[in-house]
Amino acid sequence: MKKIAYIPFLISVVIIACNGNEPGKDGDGSTPPPPVIPYTVVNTYPHDTTFFTEGLEFHQGQLFESSGSGSSEAGEPGAYPSAFGITDLKTGKVSIKAELDKKTYFGEGITFFKDKVYELTYKNLVGYVYDAGTFKKIKEFPLHTATNEAWALTHDSVNLIMSDGSNNLYFLHPDSLRVMYQVSVTDNHGPVPNINELEYVNGYIYANQWLTPYIFKIDAVSGKVVGRLDLTNIDNEIKSKYPESREMNGIAFNPSNNNLFITGKLWPFIYELKLQ
Repeated sequence: MKKIAYIPFLISVVIIACNGNEPGKDGDGSTPPPPVIPYTVVNTYPHDTTFFTEGLEFHQGQLFESSGSGSSEAGEPGAYPSAFGITDLKTGKVSIKAELDKKTYFGEGITFFKDKVYELTYKNLVGYVYDAGTFKKIKEFPLHTATNEAWALTHDSVNLIMSDGSNNLYFLHPDSLRVMYQVSVTDNHGPVPNINELEYVNGYIYANQWLTPYIFKIDAVSGKVVGRLDLTNIDNEIKSKYPESREMNGIAFNPSNNNLFITGKLWPFIYELKLQ
């Protein structure tokens, strides 16, 4: 009887210790929270408010963006394109290069690796590979994740890196598209859920957390969160100027000046940030 009574008590203590802390407080009393990364907004650009942003990435000096067919306020399916293309920073409009049937497929993250473009779909459990020059589809590949969903893509020098809305990061071989290994994202509170859009930069993965104004800087080897961008001010500004906008989603690193470009679903602006 003592064992039966003790185990639930122990589980409840662990749950409280991992999840019951206030933001900014130590998770276990000994591990400090990741430091906040200061930034300045150096530019703003127009953004297409018909794009339900799922991915953002620079390739050969051009900014590419992907969109999913999210529902409208009226709840109609397929209200936005499931597509990706080149974003014009002067107008915000996207020149679409590849498009899926939005009634069937919810487009998700994209990434360019060598001479190919890889695109995910949300719950269809299929991904697509395109020629990076012509944007013609080369093949399809199955997706396998713990959540049976696929959210975002980036890559390091060897593998593709995929998120699925949990705290897992999946490292995929770019040719076989098989999962080579996984890394779990953690901070001082423990596992970090809802990891969404990804951008790999010099050994770190920048990832926004779904439905929050935060971008985490993650060590790509250990999965440990080593820094955090708090974009609450930008998020509040967007919502006040354009109430139809949805959550922040979209991170792109510009190698020409080392700045981050961020936006969100149906946002009217793209922001260029210089990290301090």
